[in-house]
Amino acid sequence: MSAIDFVHDTGFQDLPQDVVWEAVRCFVDTIGVGIAASQTPLSLIIRNHAARMFGGNDAALWVDGRKVSAVGAALANGMTIDALDAHDGHKLTKGHIGCGLIPGLVAIMQSQHDADASECLTCIAIGYEIGTRAGVALHASVDDYHTSGAWIALAVAALGARRLGLDHAQTREAIGIAEYHGPRSQMMRCIDAPTMVKDGSGWGAMAGVSAVYLANDGFTGAPAITMEDEALGEIWGDLGSRWCIREQYIKPYPVCRWAQPAVEATLALIKGNGVDPDQIRSIEIETFHEAARLTSLPTNTEQAQYSLPFAVAAAACRGTIGVAEVTESGLNDEHILNLASRVSIREGQPFNDAFPAQRLARAHMDLTDGRCLQSNITRPKGDPEDRFPDNVVWQKFRDYAGPVLGDAWANDFLLHAQAMPQGGSCAPLFAALAITPQDQPQSRHSFEPRATGTG
Repeated sequence: MSAIDFVHDTGFQDLPQDVVWEAVRCFVDTIGVGIAASQTPLSLIIRNHAARMFGGNDAALWVDGRKVSAVGAALANGMTIDALDAHDGHKLTKGHIGCGLIPGLVAIMQSQHDADASECLTCIAIGYEIGTRAGVALHASVDDYHTSGAWIALAVAALGARRLGLDHAQTREAIGIAEYHGPRSQMMRCIDAPTMVKDGSGWGAMAGVSAVYLANDGFTGAPAITMEDEALGEIWGDLGSRWCIREQYIKPYPVCRWAQPAVEATLALIKGNGVDPDQIRSIEIETFHEAARLTSLPTNTEQAQYSLPFAVAAAACRGTIGVAEVTESGLNDEHILNLASRVSIREGQPFNDAFPAQRLARAHMDLTDGRCLQSNITRPKGDPEDRFPDNVVWQKFRDYAGPVLGDAWANDFLLHAQAMPQGGSCAPLFAALAITPQDQPQSRHSFEPRATGTG
């Protein structure tokens, strides 16, 4: 089966039951991150930019309510999700799919007045296939390490071609346009100097939406090399039999995945040895090269999310890392900042050899009472081999969405999302994403999505 055949011919009935449910989990997790991230300065800037520069009435800005074009909504909502590094990812892409895929899909569906819940889940499953494989193909065919927006663009364009009913030739052009215009930005530049450009996810979503409407109008752009190069054919050969959505990890913390093994190793030492944070003289982390470059001592949330020393210190001082720890509360905590300055990183070849299939770290802790502790080699939590149970994913959603729109809103949204496999319309979910605490105060007490007429 060709990738384009897979995009157009796969139906809801073709999806294994666990794939359908994983699509629900990924949808819920991604939306929760986006709602929490709507409170960041990055989100406000990009939403205002979309309203000013991408005017229209096709789709809504999340936790905002303003209407913009589909490309503007994909850009702003995708970058909003990317503003909080808590969304799912895939080991071999060394990046993410859902953070751009889901806002791109929602923007297209709203633009097309399309709200079939089963189709939405089918598109999510297909999109993770295209995005994951395109990311792996890109890494296999180029030397530089690019951001997730590069492969997100192809996934969004593929889903857009399906929803607009493009023929196979038009779909090929759309995916080619998306690959050509997708943001092949340098990921490690943002690791070394963290800023709001993040992982290029929103820009990739925008490029994918734009590509499908251009192809619909006759614009050409084929071929997409990462999909059509015969040398990369093995990556695409088991479409429909191996489901990449099963291979996604879900993050427990809103920091770079590469820092999370070090966080778990540090917490294991503290919990296993009865360590009080005030007893910690210093911490040394052994890990892989890419994680060892997460060295910033932060003054803003972008730096905090890409700082291994800060993540380790925040977890040590507070027992976990949540939204508060990577925003104002944590950034102004002198205890965390002081300990972060005493966290060092050492690159180790065994850790490099295991990356990217495994992300590993070991923590060494010197205490004021003279003890020197060493952790086991540690993996992050939430990997697909040891996937979080549903209740953990649902609670994460409540923890992220509840403080913004209210616990009752979060619980009711979650119930509606969990019912998506039964069919019906997801229009109430899409409409609910536009609610704000300011103009819909009742939304903090009940799930009352506005009727928008956009699906």
